[in-house]
Amino acid sequence: MPDSKHTWTEQGAYEVAPGVHRIPLPLPMDGLRAVNVYAVEDGDGLVLVDSGWALDEARQRLESALGDIGYGLEQVHRFLVTHLHRDHYTMAITLRRLFGAKVALGLGERPSLERITSGRADGQLTELARWGAAGIADELRAAYRNFDPSEATRGYEPPDEWLDGTTDIPLESRVLRAVPTPGHTNGHVVYVDAESSLLFAGDHVLPHITPSIGFEPERAALPLGDYLDSLRLMRSYPDMRLLPAHGPVAPSVHARVDELVAHHEDRLGATLEAVLGGAVTTHEVARELGWTRRQRRFDDLGLFDRVLATGETGAHLDVLVVRGELESSVVDGVVEYSVVRRAAVEP
Repeated sequence: MPDSKHTWTEQGAYEVAPGVHRIPLPLPMDGLRAVNVYAVEDGDGLVLVDSGWALDEARQRLESALGDIGYGLEQVHRFLVTHLHRDHYTMAITLRRLFGAKVALGLGERPSLERITSGRADGQLTELARWGAAGIADELRAAYRNFDPSEATRGYEPPDEWLDGTTDIPLESRVLRAVPTPGHTNGHVVYVDAESSLLFAGDHVLPHITPSIGFEPERAALPLGDYLDSLRLMRSYPDMRLLPAHGPVAPSVHARVDELVAHHEDRLGATLEAVLGGAVTTHEVARELGWTRRQRRFDDLGLFDRVLATGETGAHLDVLVVRGELESSVVDGVVEYSVVRRAAVEP
């Protein structure tokens, strides 16, 4: 079945290159709908790039899809995970407990993983206060009151291997190069198969949506700056076929990288205009911007999406400060932004 944006979530195993199969697994949310796991043949077993969310339905679908290509779960001997988010990491931990497969993760994820496993994954509340979104923080606290704390840590354990910097991973018939691409998370990595001209992109480059920036327990100092640098890094590689975590396979990494860079430059312009129009805090700026492709009003978004939107806005504002377009100060614990006034040049 051909990959298309209308069919990419359908159950099954789809060969996207010799020895490489895309397996979409379900997610418990309407927005993303599914996550792609890539099964790479390696001798008499498999290496999986990403693993899916540790859900019974997802595990059953993974087992069924692997059976369709002649493998069982016990033949997965290694997971190469792109980042720490639950839909990429937690199934790997579950299957490691059952079958002993090894799990690799980018070293930049260690601070966030340590916060999660120690029950300190609520750093977003502190950030929301700094962003002038105390009301959203209160809503989030209320939501946490009905949340079992053990759920936050379920499925999270340290990996067997931390990938430190650019790392070549030799398999029987190919070499996958792990390349750090911080931005979506601080420890995000992609896997480059140069010989086959494939990029296992995780959430770094997605064909139809823009990944959230910096939503993690231990937020980087400048996540959007990191992300733009990581996009430019991918542009420096020869063009490859894009194997994303969400969405269909696409023919060109470069084409999508160019679109993502242009999108964020447009967004930086709109963010600057909001400050010029009188918005001062991150929350105020976020409320002036449109969200999603439909340009929805901020106040019409659900709680989780408002948290993401506020953090995304903060990431853009901080890049404008670094570029010298804005300046920031802290007033009563809230970061406020203003336009840098250029001194007039004497004639």
